[in-house]
Amino acid sequence: MTRTNNKRMNGLGRRDFVKAGIGACTLGLVSLTGCATRETTNEQIVCDLSKNGSEKQYGLVVNVTKLNELGVLKDIIEACHAEHNVPDTRDPKTSVEWMMDVSFEEAFEDIASEYTADRVAHLRYPALCNHCAEPPCVRVCPTKATFKRIDGIVTMDYHRCIGCRFCMSACPYGARSLNFSDPRKFLGRVNPDYPTRSKGVVEKCMFCSERIDKGRLPLCVEASKGSILFGDLKDAGSDVRRALASAFSIRRRVEIGTDPSVYYVFEGGE
Repeated sequence: MTRTNNKRMNGLGRRDFVKAGIGACTLGLVSLTGCATRETTNEQIVCDLSKNGSEKQYGLVVNVTKLNELGVLKDIIEACHAEHNVPDTRDPKTSVEWMMDVSFEEAFEDIASEYTADRVAHLRYPALCNHCAEPPCVRVCPTKATFKRIDGIVTMDYHRCIGCRFCMSACPYGARSLNFSDPRKFLGRVNPDYPTRSKGVVEKCMFCSERIDKGRLPLCVEASKGSILFGDLKDAGSDVRRALASAFSIRRRVEIGTDPSVYYVFEGGE
């Protein structure tokens, strides 16, 4: 479902790196709250937001009716995967996907029934990482490769990922994927502006954090022709909050307490 980006450490094997990383964590040398200096833009943004005290919870509102009427879901997925060097293994057993095209029953298996309205049941739905306010994947990651930014984005440090797949087991949305082999051999055109990953690394949707950090919208939002909105769910004046105030919305598996940040709304009907 979702996958990860990874650069090789200079002259350092993954196993050695993980040992060093765990040791650093034990010593308290690496922590989000400490805002230790790093090269990643994500980390810098986390620190800047912490200093300003401006905690956010970024999320998406998907107008499913409009998305289907425009017929842009497959184009969005293709653009997302091309932009982020997501490999196409052409094998469902080893597939890597940051966003999926699924049915209502696949997305909302807990509430789907034979009596679901046709206008809802026959639509196609984008499924991706929900960037939960209470992400179980963060809690189970033994190396802190997965962590939550102060803006609500659940992101990854691919250098730390050891492929244990605890995060995949913990994710109730199937939004993560493991690279069972070298993903680079399954890439066509490589986007040089986004890192490729390596064998044994998990990856997933990152809410286009690399674009957000530059003041741009996520790619899926730009390509949606207005059918997907992005913004701060804690800001009552944001586009996403206004959209949620004017329409009925549903989220995936809210009963398990993850508080997902991806909402689905519908037009028409009563």
